[in-house]
Amino acid sequence: MRTRALAAALTVLVGALAACGDGATSPAAKTDGGSAAASSYDELDGIVEIERDRGLYVRCTGTGSPTVIMEGGDDDTSDSYAFAEPAISEVTRACVYDRANLGRSDPAPGPRGLAELVGDLEQLLQAAKIPGPYLLVGTSGGGYITAGYAYAHPRQVAGIVFVEVPAPFRNPPREIVEDTDPDNPANVEKRDYLQVEKDAWNARERIGDIPVTIITDEPSAATIRESPFPSERRGCGATSPPRRAGSRSAHAQSRSWWIPATRSRRRIRSSSSM
Repeated sequence: MRTRALAAALTVLVGALAACGDGATSPAAKTDGGSAAASSYDELDGIVEIERDRGLYVRCTGTGSPTVIMEGGDDDTSDSYAFAEPAISEVTRACVYDRANLGRSDPAPGPRGLAELVGDLEQLLQAAKIPGPYLLVGTSGGGYITAGYAYAHPRQVAGIVFVEVPAPFRNPPREIVEDTDPDNPANVEKRDYLQVEKDAWNARERIGDIPVTIITDEPSAATIRESPFPSERRGCGATSPPRRAGSRSAHAQSRSWWIPATRSRRRIRSSSSM
């Protein structure tokens, strides 16, 4: 079901978006097998060196433009998009990667803020010679990274798709503060989650006029009641999908539609500002 919804949203955007300037260019990429110059549509599957003695794993399949860059959720590796890669690569170029400290990528010290996360993506796109314009897809906490990249490089971004990206905690409870502390051993990404969310959210109205699609489940009343955190319950109950983080990040008018699920009682709502 997620594949159908995501592919439907991407089809609308890919058909409507024009190419943008300011594409990424750089020296040859270094993969698992050594140094290699990756052309626009070579199969890319390996470690790309972005800094001396540090590399990130990246995989690209398919051909076409814009290039879809998929950013996984909290602690998610590139494999989290395995359900969507085949469908998207039939439409255009599809790329996934492992952030630092995850999957096959090298470690990096913390705390890792929005500047470090966006900086890694910037260097990866350049070092791997992955051409723009980019259609950025961010799931959950990955949506803040896509928003941060769009803020830094609006001319490179043809569109954004947010998948289940919530608004930040306004008053995070102590349990969340402790769990997301970059020094907490359970925080494998060493990411300063709460500060990353604040930084991306504060810049949401300065990204510019970029088409946005939002794919999200509408929480039921029972789901909202079951949340252990009052601030989360207020956020879920007060915001409908077109008004959540994604649509406000682009600061644009949205038109929305429902994509009904065929194998579930849940419905996925998609909103696109064109």
